[in-house]
Amino acid sequence: MLVLGLAAGAASHRRTEATRTADLPQGTVTILGTVAADPDAKGGALRFPLRPHHLVTDAGAVSWRGPRLVVRATDGPLLAAGDEVAVAGSIDRGPATYRGDPAAGWFGADAMERLGGPAAPVMRLGNALRDRVRAGLAPWWPEPGAVLVAGFLTGDVGDLPEADAEDLRRAGLSHFVAVSGSNVALFLLGLALVLGPLAWGPRRRAVAGLAGLGVFVVATRWEPSVVRAATMAALALTGRLAGIAVDAWTALGTAVVVLVLVSPELAVDLGFQLSVAATAGVLAGATIFDGRRPRWAWTAAGATLAAQVAVAPILLARIGTVSAAAPLANPVAAPIVAAATALGGVGTLSGLDAVTAVAVRLGDLVLAVGRAAAPLPQLGAALVLAVGTAAVIGVRFPRTRVVLGLLAAGALGAAALPAGPPAGPEMTVLDVGQGDAILLRGPDGTVILVDGGPDPGVLAGALRARGIGRIDLVVASHEHADHTAALAAIAHRLDVRTLWHPGLPGDGGPLDRLAATVAARGGRVATPGPGTTVGVGPFTIEVLGPLRRYASPNDGSLVLVVRAAGSSVLLAGDIETFAQADLGPIRADVMKVPHQGAATSDHDWLRASAPRVAVISVGPNDFGHPDEAVIATLEEAGAVVLRTDRDGDVVVRLDRLDPPAAP
Repeated sequence: MLVLGLAAGAASHRRTEATRTADLPQGTVTILGTVAADPDAKGGALRFPLRPHHLVTDAGAVSWRGPRLVVRATDGPLLAAGDEVAVAGSIDRGPATYRGDPAAGWFGADAMERLGGPAAPVMRLGNALRDRVRAGLAPWWPEPGAVLVAGFLTGDVGDLPEADAEDLRRAGLSHFVAVSGSNVALFLLGLALVLGPLAWGPRRRAVAGLAGLGVFVVATRWEPSVVRAATMAALALTGRLAGIAVDAWTALGTAVVVLVLVSPELAVDLGFQLSVAATAGVLAGATIFDGRRPRWAWTAAGATLAAQVAVAPILLARIGTVSAAAPLANPVAAPIVAAATALGGVGTLSGLDAVTAVAVRLGDLVLAVGRAAAPLPQLGAALVLAVGTAAVIGVRFPRTRVVLGLLAAGALGAAALPAGPPAGPEMTVLDVGQGDAILLRGPDGTVILVDGGPDPGVLAGALRARGIGRIDLVVASHEHADHTAALAAIAHRLDVRTLWHPGLPGDGGPLDRLAATVAARGGRVATPGPGTTVGVGPFTIEVLGPLRRYASPNDGSLVLVVRAAGSSVLLAGDIETFAQADLGPIRADVMKVPHQGAATSDHDWLRASAPRVAVISVGPNDFGHPDEAVIATLEEAGAVVLRTDRDGDVVVRLDRLDPPAAP
């Protein structure tokens, strides 16, 4: 087995290296190929992986089994996995990835044409099943409940609001949209019922089930958890055909070994790891309460508890926390999810809208469970160890259970309490990844938020941890998604009194959606001009720019100076050299460095504007941010430079501004 594993790993490495080093055609080319996965249209651009099979030359289309490429386009025809396309454009060699899978390069598409649907019957049937589910949910789309039911049935939750997805994750419920064993079982049961007499008898059902599994895997887009569950089911059905009983543990072990040998990268895939661990936990936990009544309730409780215990080490190692709410939220949500999945499947496939409507409302109920459970604390390794130790002690010494239960409830309650307002006016540059989010809070409860970053889940978690549900002023410095996407996604949950923006782009993007949501909820939406000065709690905010219209939205950023307790903060959005030249030097005690510290700032302007503390809001990126020369210029001018990607949230108390030591 070790030799097989080493051989499989070496083969996987060779495939990856061959992809990255393959010869690629130069210049403008036309390639015929197969869409390898459903396109991603987020962020205003269309992206999908392409498996080439022909290269168009002057002599016509010649066979070319080129390496996997990631196509990028501003628009194009409606495509799905398996479709045949012709793409014209130019190729830039990597690094390129699509949902974690490597590719040889980026294929910038100038023109694109859909040539036809999938050639393989299983792909056509799988896509048709997926389309039928989506069509059945169309009357309710894109209501979150309808999107969630689509997730239960096909694993597709791309249109689920990111704030709801984050709530499900924090509540420990996100695995319900990772199609897995229960979904496979429901599908096989439904298939047997639909086939009726054709599937009577164990052998006929096994043959029908094996044929149907391929369609199901395609319809649910071969996610690791789907492949694991389908492989286990296929082993059991094959055993039935051969007259061999394959128990669940044997099926799980064999499926894991086979899949990892065939695709070694699954061994480090988080979804696959969690799926295998949860399945093992369910199998082990289903019998730990044998003998108790009602049997079904204790079996479900044991399986749920064991699954949570099984996945906890992986979550701690890979994510750093586990949900304290999961043991409570899962038993509540599980029967609702099962009902929603069954009714959603029946309703969408049969066209019974009344049945589908019930499924959508059940989906809403699952989201309500997630929203209610999300504020409960996330437990780190120390708390998980403490809870586990207490549980062991409680089992060994029953008389301690009441005391231990009270202590655990008190600890969890204390961990769930949000932080109150600071003792003095405070600025926090939140670590939101590659983007900006600056939080200003006063001791009187005043809250000002300038930008929100790209990830709604991260922003929602930061606000939740501080107990923030009302914001006096939100400032969207400019239209780019790394500043506004999170704000647009969670605005419907916040009480935003006033929104400032530099002007709406009118493209239906995040800034337009943000403004529409705030206005619909009764907030004031305004475009403040240069010279505007307002007081918000202990803060005085002066608008310096933009001074005119610019070709670049970055230069058109709102530029603010915020003053409180004798200190000043320059929030310069993403302004670049043109706006910096127009504004001239701006001196402040603290500067949020423009544009993630990119090499788009004028060094003379940085030198003349150098603050005591310069904060760069930046995350992992391929753009070279922050620029080392920008950092050197600021440091040579006497600024202490801090970075969110290295230092996390950067907190500055403005009433006692002493530059923090450089890390």
